[in-house]
Amino acid sequence: MKIRMSLPITVGNMEVLILISLFFRILQATDPRLETYNVDANAISVSGISSGAAMATQMHVINSERIMGAGIIAGVPFACSGGSIAGASTCMLTPSLTSVSSLELLVTSGSFLGNVDTTSNLRDDKVYIFSGTSDSVVKPGNGQNIERFYRHYISNRSNIKTVFNMAAEHCMPTENYGGQCGTLSSSTGYLNNCNYNAAYDLLNHIYGGHLKKPMNASAIEGNLRKFDQKEFFHLAPPSTYSMDVTGYVYVPEVCSQRHQHYTECKFHIALHGCGMGRETIGEVYVRHGGYNDVAELNNIIILYPQVIPTITNPKGCWDWWGYTGAYFATKHGFQITALRRMLERASHY
Repeated sequence: MKIRMSLPITVGNMEVLILISLFFRILQATDPRLETYNVDANAISVSGISSGAAMATQMHVINSERIMGAGIIAGVPFACSGGSIAGASTCMLTPSLTSVSSLELLVTSGSFLGNVDTTSNLRDDKVYIFSGTSDSVVKPGNGQNIERFYRHYISNRSNIKTVFNMAAEHCMPTENYGGQCGTLSSSTGYLNNCNYNAAYDLLNHIYGGHLKKPMNASAIEGNLRKFDQKEFFHLAPPSTYSMDVTGYVYVPEVCSQRHQHYTECKFHIALHGCGMGRETIGEVYVRHGGYNDVAELNNIIILYPQVIPTITNPKGCWDWWGYTGAYFATKHGFQITALRRMLERASHY
């Protein structure tokens, strides 16, 4: 039976349309359960673009006992929003006003209170930071602020790699997919062809500098799978926290339980940015962001959790300013908790 809707799309009716969309999403068939894999507990990392980069920093700092590296593309420093949308805007557009030392103090106090892991875990971690010189959404000075923040905790300067000299707009830079590098390209899901494989560069840095670089398409289409995100939310449906019911995971052939030489693999969480989730651009990010080709060649499982647009989060961003509650940047944050549960399931940590 087809349901016809003639409701005009106006500002007044937008909330109704979002609610109807959420209702039908809840009724969708359940995706397969996220499996458990043979994961190297010392090779778990995270990265993200835009709001996903902000969440990657939160995930890394909060769970530094488990996560050994982070890739941050067009992101902002940890908790620089101060817990408000106004603070988030100031952080993105006027990085000169961000007090990095106050963010360091926030993390130190959070560690003392048990809201984040002990910061000594960060000492030997690897961090990659990308900030395009033409970024009009998250101003380039944020890259230097992120670097300053991490240098407070990471003892070896070579463990932090920065790319601040590319004339890229706000985007996930790829080697051969998407819009022009210096153009804001929402039509291509903010993936830009910069003749530069950011996914490879960040993973290669995080994992020691010896990864095989893809020369052509290496990913196997059937190794990108959907999984059920609902089971990682215990008190309310995922949409309550702006999360989709469906996530994705790319499992290289030798990391699959189906493979006769089922081997220990690295594990990486890749977080999309605002307007880059399944609900908005389909599978563009999870198929063309560049991660899967690197993963297949180097035995890295890639987890792609998904966020959706909601009334409180109309652009489908990860929560880095507090729309899910005051504890968004702590171990008790709803999205952080769900991501940690996914990590624990997949890695059997």
